[in-house]
Amino acid sequence: MPVDAAYQSPQLAAPESPGLPSSSAPSGTMQGGRDRCTLDEPVMDTIMRDLRAIGMKLKYVMLPRARADKAHGLKQWDLWGPLFLCLALGIILSMQAENSEQAGLAFALVFIIVWVGSGVVTLNAVLLRGQISFFQSVCVLGYCIFPLVIAAFFSLLMQIIWLKVVFVVIGFTWSTGASVGFMSELVPEDRKALGVYPVWLFYVAIAWMILIS
Repeated sequence: MPVDAAYQSPQLAAPESPGLPSSSAPSGTMQGGRDRCTLDEPVMDTIMRDLRAIGMKLKYVMLPRARADKAHGLKQWDLWGPLFLCLALGIILSMQAENSEQAGLAFALVFIIVWVGSGVVTLNAVLLRGQISFFQSVCVLGYCIFPLVIAAFFSLLMQIIWLKVVFVVIGFTWSTGASVGFMSELVPEDRKALGVYPVWLFYVAIAWMILIS
């Protein structure tokens, strides 16, 4: 019996040495996952990558006739760009308020109209059997308020009524042109009017807020 035990000991140790390469396989797998992971990249690289993605989406939705990538840029949706634009618009409109109470109300109304409105427009498109995901549509509608944000900024700088009307009309035309062109491509042909009309109302509400502020 002691001889057998001494003889079995090398057999138990033998699989351990060939097992070293097999234990390195998970290490290789972890390395492959580490190549795809961005948690250990520099913070500045992450910020610049996100800013480039936001800039690409702005270019895509603002120039609907130049969609050379065939909607590839919108497959990876994000809500950072719409959030920044919503914050910028809320701050600009609140700066034009007469007191702090009206400023808070204007800021809250911007958030309600932008997020709830874009959600309702997206839900309408989904119910019309549009070929789009919910967050992807919210992302596009949020990015398309960029011209209206620019119009609100210039209206803040130039307190002239007729110039304000001109800025808002241009921004409204730009926003609706980009978003309507996008939504009309995703809604069935016989339901385009039902899908596009809520988009028009969405930007009318935002443009009206800028005009009366």
